[in-house]
Amino acid sequence: MPTWFMWFIVLWTIFLITVMFIGGYFMFRKFLKRLPKEDGKSILDWQDYYIEKTIHLWDAEQKALLNDLVEPVPELFRGVAKGKIAGKIGELVLEENASVLTQDYIIRGYILATPKRDHKFLKKKLKEKEIDMTPYKQLLESS
Repeated sequence: MPTWFMWFIVLWTIFLITVMFIGGYFMFRKFLKRLPKEDGKSILDWQDYYIEKTIHLWDAEQKALLNDLVEPVPELFRGVAKGKIAGKIGELVLEENASVLTQDYIIRGYILATPKRDHKFLKKKLKEKEIDMTPYKQLLESS
């Protein structure tokens, strides 16, 4: 067998193992989110519950704002990101017994549901839309 072919096989094997580990990592994370907690529901069950209970409060304007905020997320993961953020927004709305879903809930839900590294895009988007960030400074710093 030629030397270059042997190297090709070695590199291909390393590539396949790496890809399988990466895929396994993400599947394991999803599996952990589906495991029931002490209350008998998983993280994803609660997320679905909050979305289901508050879906009637969403109108076209709020959906458009949420779509704008998740715009930088790759399209493959955008649905998951919207679900996580919408779940957190629903949780906030239900905790405060609100009857109307406002822009404030969407922004606070986005801040609480996303990692800190994603907040720079939020700040940029809020400046574009001329939305005052002052009420969210404390929340942005604490999360």
